[in-house]
Amino acid sequence: MKILYAIQGTGNGHLSRSMDIVPLLQKMGEVDVLVSGTQGDLTLPFPVKYTFNGFGFIFGKSGGVDLWKSFYKSRFRNFLKEINKVPVEEYDLVINDFEPVSSWACYLKNKPCIGLSHQAAVLSGHSPKPEDSDMVGKLILKNYAPVTVQYGFHFKSFDDNIFTPVIRKQVREQKIGFKGHYTVYLPAYDDKRLIKRLSEFKDVEWDVFSKHNKKVLKYKNVYIQPIDNEKFIKSMAQSAGVLCGAGFETPAEALFMRKKLLVIPMKSQYEQHLNAAALKTMGVPVIKSLKPKHDEIILNWIEKGKVVEVDYPDNTQEILEFVINKHYHPAPSLFETAKV
Repeated sequence: MKILYAIQGTGNGHLSRSMDIVPLLQKMGEVDVLVSGTQGDLTLPFPVKYTFNGFGFIFGKSGGVDLWKSFYKSRFRNFLKEINKVPVEEYDLVINDFEPVSSWACYLKNKPCIGLSHQAAVLSGHSPKPEDSDMVGKLILKNYAPVTVQYGFHFKSFDDNIFTPVIRKQVREQKIGFKGHYTVYLPAYDDKRLIKRLSEFKDVEWDVFSKHNKKVLKYKNVYIQPIDNEKFIKSMAQSAGVLCGAGFETPAEALFMRKKLLVIPMKSQYEQHLNAAALKTMGVPVIKSLKPKHDEIILNWIEKGKVVEVDYPDNTQEILEFVINKHYHPAPSLFETAKV
């Protein structure tokens, strides 16, 4: 069985999930990996056969996504050329984690494409939704990476085809402790803004991981360091709490580690507002920005915030076996056909 596993490379969430999924798929068949996107910080521990620019999103520096820069960087003509380069017809199964190049290649060549992503879960009618609807954001989520059938991962199993998060082995095996600091990952904010706001909370040690700086900085009680996957996980494991965007993997890992959590959804990123709505129903505090008007909520979270209990079993292999058994139907051999 030949499998094409396609990963969205914008941000680190899809990439980190692939670190557990790909080795399991490799036990089930011959696997080629495709990655498109330009904003990931992780180095994958397996070969990547296809690498494309894709149609990714670019983080801004004031709390949101830079839509204009995202569109400019996408270079639509190049995107069409990339679609034509993917031989999806050569694979028995195409499994897609919100990756647009392979999904549109499948769509244009009438090839089934199996969606296995967090985005599939947030779009479910059974998943929580924010009070303010974003029609453009919803349209993008629905059409960005079209699939034939979809299965999703979410903070809770809100529907039959929604599973709890894939918690990577590296996180499951971490030694959990309490050193008292707070781990911060807010890639849509620049370091200057983070330092200005976080330093206002003088009794707190902030351990900030930054996409915007390659050097280690220390200003008062705010420690800034470049993204480093291993250091970030260890920082979370030993923290008093985690302040991050309303993505999927980082909040899920913080919940799994039993850390109190506070999230800030990115502006112009509808998926993060869907995530925030789900987390809010579970008891996780959500604020719209780092502006001073939210200081009281942040301070209350620091002083009185509670851990939200979750149950995230290690069932990734069972999920993959279920998906493959349902969608892989090999043609009978000539010998079997002759017997019939």
